[in-house]
Amino acid sequence: MGKILTYSRPMPSKKTLSDNSRVDKIVAEARRNREQRETTYRESALKIYPWICGRCAREFTRENVQSLTVHHRDHNHNNNPSDGSNWELLCIYCHENEHSRHLDSQHLGNAESDCLSADSESKSQAVHRPFAKLKSLLKK
Repeated sequence: MGKILTYSRPMPSKKTLSDNSRVDKIVAEARRNREQRETTYRESALKIYPWICGRCAREFTRENVQSLTVHHRDHNHNNNPSDGSNWELLCIYCHENEHSRHLDSQHLGNAESDCLSADSESKSQAVHRPFAKLKSLLKK
């Protein structure tokens, strides 16, 4: 009539052991990558500057700091001085706006030479630095 099925637990195979060592390698690599990221310019900027957008003054916490980006003031991503003088923290919206303004000014600069008058306001970039004097204030 009916057979009774029994289940026996299999012994760990070499494959299971190799899977464990593979997972260990992945975890170790992830830890190394995290340590490496912590030494990047983003991590340095997050340690140097307060977690506040330099344009709209939105404050950030650990829960939403991923929306805070590092903007290179001279638009050169290879210029990363350790003192952070080429960086400013911007929220993703202000960062996108700043890059759009930069691209527009480049495009407008090319078009101006052809058909528009040279208007200094149309070429200007935002230069507001809300934390420019912060270091001197903290020393007092």
